[in-house]
Amino acid sequence: MDKPRESNIAFIDGQNLHLGTIQDGWKVDLKKLRIYLKDKYQITEAYYFLGYVSEIEQDLYDNLQESGFIVLFKEHNPALKSAKKGNVDTDIVFEIMKNLIDNKDFHKIVIISGDGDYKKVVDYLIKKDRFEKILFPNRDFASSLYKHFGAEFFDYLYNVKTYIEWHKKEKGS
Repeated sequence: MDKPRESNIAFIDGQNLHLGTIQDGWKVDLKKLRIYLKDKYQITEAYYFLGYVSEIEQDLYDNLQESGFIVLFKEHNPALKSAKKGNVDTDIVFEIMKNLIDNKDFHKIVIISGDGDYKKVVDYLIKKDRFEKILFPNRDFASSLYKHFGAEFFDYLYNVKTYIEWHKKEKGS
């Protein structure tokens, strides 16, 4: 009998992913990314964190949900929404720890971000053997706090760009 596949959870800093790849000269295809995460890391739940809700971005929200992401929005004071960047770091750390405390049925965690704010929780997850990998959207902006990690704990999305890059569809195709 085949051994059941382990299920893992991904936490994605949406703004970090978007800005990191754009600054690197390419754009992620969200459907391809979700498939890649499922196939490569056995991700059964992928949480995509965004800074704030705007009607202008409704196509993005729809695309994320259609691609299989669970979309979570950062709460902001309505008067400050336009002035704030995403800043979802504490929300991601909270959700990771909530999943651990609630003993959710998962094996390991994958994080997509280059932000050093996750260093403490990553160290904890490694110690508890619950960390799979951090995927950096941009080589130049990967926090130096992770430089001591072995390659088994990090990778660059650029290395899988051919699998997850968005390409504009040609007319008639």
